Amino acid sequence: MAKSKQRLPAKSSRADVDAFLQRLARTPAVRAEGGRGRLIFAMDATASREPTWDRACHIQADMFSQTAALGGLDVQLCYYRGFNEFYASRWVGNAADLLSQMTQTRCAGGMTQIARVLSHAIKETDRRRVNALVFVGDCMEEDIDRLFKLAGQLGLRGVPVFVFHEGQEPVAEKTFREIARLSRGAYCRFDLGSAQQLRDLLSAVAVFAAGGRRALEEFGKRKRGIVLKLTHQVGDSNR
Repeated sequence: MAKSKQRLPAKSSRADVDAFLQRLARTPAVRAEGGRGRLIFAMDATASREPTWDRACHIQADMFSQTAALGGLDVQLCYYRGFNEFYASRWVGNAADLLSQMTQTRCAGGMTQIARVLSHAIKETDRRRVNALVFVGDCMEEDIDRLFKLAGQLGLRGVPVFVFHEGQEPVAEKTFREIARLSRGAYCRFDLGSAQQLRDLLSAVAVFAAGGRRALEEFGKRKRGIVLKLTHQVGDSNR
């Protein structure tokens, strides 16, 4: 049975954003081989996320533009939907290619497949290092023990999972927070009222993946706001 739609809150929790920034500040930065960051951008494409899919398509473009001066960013799009359908794109190095793949995708009812996302990230980084995994979703309908084991394996491989939770489903929130913790990543709630906030945070993760904390500090000086707050939290961390 397809999951039911969840009502989104009016705006994001300040505490969630602060916690996300704190976790990102403590995440070890591992530079990509060849100087380009590698980031897996994974999304739930089941029916309940259809209202915000198009918005997410356009938000992702800033991940590329903000990392160009750092040597660039390679991104792989992953999503699940329908009856056991899971898709992983080729690695792309520009926003146009990724946007083309995303705009051709339509959401379809089905159960979550987060374990497949995490397992795929493990396989990818075993072939060639992945610097970070971003996951955007609103629900969880799987065995949590399996998810936690996979998240821990990503943490051991140095692949932090940055989870953006759309909505406020409590089981998903508990699970997503633990996935982020075990992988040494971060969790943040996303909603219809925080598109610019999500854009800035995604860009911050991309800059971090491509250039580490020093690049993140420079990005924060330009963007100010919540990203500048993040650079203050980094403080004297190793770069």
